[in-house]
Amino acid sequence: MHPTHTRKTFPCFDEPARKAVFHITLLHPRGTVALSNGKEQVNTTVYTEAVTQTRFEPTKSMSTYLLALIVCDYSFISAQEGDILIRIWARRKAISEGHGEYALNLTGPILSFFEVYYNTTYPLSKSDQIAFPDFYFGAMENWGLVTYRETNLLYDPLTSSNGNKERTATIIAHELAHMWFGNLVTLRWWNEVWLNEGFASYVSYLGADYAESTWNVKDLIVLDDVHRVFAVDALASSHPLSSKDDDIQKPEQISEQFDVISYSKGASVLRMLSDFLTEPVFVQGLSSYLNHFAYNNTVGTDLWDHLQRAVDASDMELPGTVHDIMNRWVLQMGFPVVTINTATGLITQQHFLLDPDSVGSVPPSDFKYEWIVPIKWMEAGVLQKEIWLLEKEALNNKLKSSHWVLANINVTGYYRVNYDRGNWQRLIFQLSTNHQVIPVINRAQLVDDAFNLARAKFITTTLALKTTKYLSKEIEYIPWESALNNLDYFYLMFDRTEVYGTMQHYVRNLVTPLFQHFKTITADWSKVPDGHNEQYNQVNAIRIACSSGLVECQNLTKSWFSQWMADPDNNLIHPNLRMTVYCSAIAAGGAAEWDFGWNMFKTATIASNADKLMSSLACTKDHELLNKYLRYTLDSDKIRKQDATSVIVYISSNVEGQTLAWDFVTQNWEYMFTQYGVGSFSFANLISGVTMRFSTKAELEQLQKFKEDNSKIGFGSGTLALEQAIERTTANIKWVDENKKKVWDWFLSEIA
Repeated sequence: MHPTHTRKTFPCFDEPARKAVFHITLLHPRGTVALSNGKEQVNTTVYTEAVTQTRFEPTKSMSTYLLALIVCDYSFISAQEGDILIRIWARRKAISEGHGEYALNLTGPILSFFEVYYNTTYPLSKSDQIAFPDFYFGAMENWGLVTYRETNLLYDPLTSSNGNKERTATIIAHELAHMWFGNLVTLRWWNEVWLNEGFASYVSYLGADYAESTWNVKDLIVLDDVHRVFAVDALASSHPLSSKDDDIQKPEQISEQFDVISYSKGASVLRMLSDFLTEPVFVQGLSSYLNHFAYNNTVGTDLWDHLQRAVDASDMELPGTVHDIMNRWVLQMGFPVVTINTATGLITQQHFLLDPDSVGSVPPSDFKYEWIVPIKWMEAGVLQKEIWLLEKEALNNKLKSSHWVLANINVTGYYRVNYDRGNWQRLIFQLSTNHQVIPVINRAQLVDDAFNLARAKFITTTLALKTTKYLSKEIEYIPWESALNNLDYFYLMFDRTEVYGTMQHYVRNLVTPLFQHFKTITADWSKVPDGHNEQYNQVNAIRIACSSGLVECQNLTKSWFSQWMADPDNNLIHPNLRMTVYCSAIAAGGAAEWDFGWNMFKTATIASNADKLMSSLACTKDHELLNKYLRYTLDSDKIRKQDATSVIVYISSNVEGQTLAWDFVTQNWEYMFTQYGVGSFSFANLISGVTMRFSTKAELEQLQKFKEDNSKIGFGSGTLALEQAIERTTANIKWVDENKKKVWDWFLSEIA
């Protein structure tokens, strides 16, 4: 039904502000099960010999988009949490093989956590969750009957990786968070989608952290949301979190709201708010908001009112009201870069743009792109008192120092930080001598900030590259992942040029100690590392060692894959490592390896396993195989429609498949656009995916021609992504022109 499909089901005022109580009765074939938002009433009757009638208890007062009607031949497992009936529904085989057990075991604790966190009891008598093989969205928070794609709800300990397990935990927590925030209290109109989705994204980390307390999952928001959205929000074509009501009139405009800004920037900004208010004050305001507006609708500023009351009731001092502070983060796009000069104590802020020349195309802002910025900082490893930056610049003598100064501790603030050159050098020296003095999240931040500051010309590219040198001593996942994400940009820009070989050499030298570290702690790859993040970093070690050409690694993955090919019913590769091993072996192999992978994909009965094979098949270097795989995306018997755009993006991320994928999209755009539905969320991912490497004038011209040739057909939810691709390509061309020689020289000097 979401966002505007209830009107296709029965006549209604299909808007979030129109709430009603729904009395649902379903007629369905005998032998099938009917489900809806309310609990089935016991008197299910035989309607005719072939038809059963199921009546459901009336719903609470709710919005149309949260309704769900399901008829299936599924089975379920159930548990009771207090008065709440919890059921997990899926294909009978998936249930009988135990793939719903993990979700069932998590749901009760997560619901209990949110009842305490919101200080509001769960409003319904049951919580059904159901897994579909085909589901366009990843999941949907229908009240009392949450729907999921199979990969997001089902978990098989024998074949699923720890990444699959974490995804299941965080997505369940995200959807259950909506049972209160979104469903019980609903925003009046779609212009404030960000508050709904951003909030659920933020607290999903808290819910998952409660359910899996040893994972330290809360820290991963920095990689998965903050750093991810910085990349988009630093473009002149970004947009504010909140828009005006009347800017959103059509269904496709509603769909456009469900983007990385709404989810990830929303989550990042709310995490910052919770941090500077402190968790107890934040939770008190939230609870008062939910209790006051239960079964009603609100606008975003209502939440600020209730948070302000909680602030007033505490003895907290803020530099302005919650409204004043938050309006600057919500009503204007982008974020600041805060620059600290440790020689003078001067601290300044300015709107951070990846391409400084794009400043002319930035729309005006009532707040003139100034923010009220909370700054947590430390000096030489010692935490200092938090300060606020309230205007463009301020002098603060406490920041004058001959020691290293580090700001935005644990990246709780939504901004980047730059320093004077002397302080950068002191920080890099600290990393190279004893990196553990700097908090682990900030080691990731230093790398990410430096690379992006270099792209925006605040510092030199070679200074940014220097932040990676210490990694030969680093074993933690978060800094490694941050560095690899940033080096990815260098690969995208240079893997079709002469810089590529020297860069590979440098990265291989960097990752070899990490590869050997994991070889040692896993007793020559015979066991799994203990920690959740350690398991992630083991994958990084193998993936990067193999892809950068470490022969020992390539021989290892080839031998594992060959063993599996020799005995297809007995896959001994650990689930965590499968995607990396498959990709490495298929890249090194030929048609035999690819055909084996394809057959395993077609016969896979578990969605997460199929997904790993689906992405790995795109790793082949063989153009004929890549073209064949692209053609398969047009045939839904071979590749499901919901997966077609992902496969094309996987192929384009392989340097050998880049041009093939782009040509394929341009030749088949009209067909894909009509087949996958104008409202599809995945066009944005498709367009940004296939244009990621674009960095030449010829590619920019192709992009502009694509826009022109298809203007009549349209781009749906990919409209903004196309503008961003043109902007990004323009910036890439300039960046490569200015940096190619310097980068090549730097890598050469490091491997000499």
